[in-house]
Amino acid sequence: MALETKHDLKEKTVEKLQKLIRANIDSYDGFREAAEEIDDKNLSALFSQIAHDRSSLATELQNYVEWNGEEAEDDGSVAASVHRTWIDIRAKLNGGDAYVILIEAERGEDHIKEAYEDVLKDTAGSAMNDVLTEQYSIVNAGHDKIRDLRDRYKNK
Repeated sequence: MALETKHDLKEKTVEKLQKLIRANIDSYDGFREAAEEIDDKNLSALFSQIAHDRSSLATELQNYVEWNGEEAEDDGSVAASVHRTWIDIRAKLNGGDAYVILIEAERGEDHIKEAYEDVLKDTAGSAMNDVLTEQYSIVNAGHDKIRDLRDRYKNK
C-alpha cells in the first residue's frame, strides 16, 4: 500500500477536508455577518479578523483538495445558513445585543471545533495531520476567545 502524501491523499482524507472546508466557509459567513450586525466596534473588528482567518483556513484546505485532482467545496452548508438566519433574527430582536450574538458565535465555534476534532480522529496518521493540527489550534484559540468574551459580556 502506497504511503499517503499531501499530493496523493486517500479519498477518505479528501472527503474529510471537504467537510472542514464547508465548516470554515460557514464560520467565515457567520462571523462576517455578525461583524456587520453588531454595534460594538471591538467585537466587530474581532469578528472580521476571525472571518478572515477562517477564509484562509478554507483556502489552504481547498488547495490540498485541488492538488489531489478534486474540485474543492466552495459553499457552506444548509444548516449554517439556517443558523445564520436565527442569529439575524435574534440580533434584531435584541437590538444587536453583544451578549446574544456572542452566545450564537460560541455555538458556531463549538460546531467547527467538533468538526476538527472528528476529522483529526478519523485521519490520524494522515499526511495532512500537521496541517490539520495547526488549523485546529487556530480554531480552538478563536473558540476560547469567543467563550471568554461571552462570559465577560454576561456580567455587564
